[in-house]
Amino acid sequence: MQVKANGINIEVEDTAAAGSQPGAPVILLIMGLGMQLVAWPASFIQSLVDQGFRVVRFDNRDIGLSQHFDHLPVPNLAWQTLKFRLRLPIKAPYSLQEMAADALGVLDALGIAQAHVVGVSMGGMIAQRMALAAPHRILSLCSVMSSSGARRLPGPKPNVVRALLRRPKHPDEAALVEHYTRLFKVIGSPGFPFDEELLRERVLAVARRSFHPAGMLRQMTAIAADSRRAKELAQIKTPTLVLHGKEDPLMPFACGADTARRIAGAQLVGIHGMGHDLPPGVVARLLEALVPHIRCACPA
Repeated sequence: MQVKANGINIEVEDTAAAGSQPGAPVILLIMGLGMQLVAWPASFIQSLVDQGFRVVRFDNRDIGLSQHFDHLPVPNLAWQTLKFRLRLPIKAPYSLQEMAADALGVLDALGIAQAHVVGVSMGGMIAQRMALAAPHRILSLCSVMSSSGARRLPGPKPNVVRALLRRPKHPDEAALVEHYTRLFKVIGSPGFPFDEELLRERVLAVARRSFHPAGMLRQMTAIAADSRRAKELAQIKTPTLVLHGKEDPLMPFACGADTARRIAGAQLVGIHGMGHDLPPGVVARLLEALVPHIRCACPA
């Protein structure tokens, strides 16, 4: 369904519509760079519902079925990367703060006063921004395979950078599936079983739902422009859990460790064999830590 959030149209899926328990604690899920709400594994959603939670997820702005911002320029990625490395100011078409306001707007549109917020990758950064902007709305924070944004942190492995910079050989469906399957294999979890055929099916379903690379570039620039967040994280008092793969080739474990170090009282859980994806084995490990964290933060 579509809601008006922060003045724009946002595509939302809410398990309350499928019969979640009335008054159930709400978990808001925020997906990462260029990824749609359907990227959350169905097993993860169902497990949370089975535990008695209401789960809300949405497409971030400029991606999926949410409002696109094609009236704004498409950033020059090479130029923005050079500016980032030189620590020059980056002007993004929109900010992570605005994307956090979108997420808070989703809660407003659904009449939700408070929620537990879980974000992966860029979604973790947005979740951090939510906790800074509206701490009274966030019952608990979980930042998964994400980062504080500190400039000194290690970056992706060279083979990951090469995979990210490649483009599909052709604009047809088969080339898109091949390209993104190869990318997800590069950033995936080496310690957990990998089903390539299932991955191809998921990539195809996502591409058919929506394919909007310009939005991903604008989101990427918003990440690069958010240079002050690391220093601001000390202001967060929300109960925080940081989950991060020990073998993450895209956002190394040091990024998660730095996030936890900067937030007072944050719990850091490193998962051996986990990369930058959500295969079934990783989902199980995430739930082992996430559910107790949320239950401890639920109001009495």
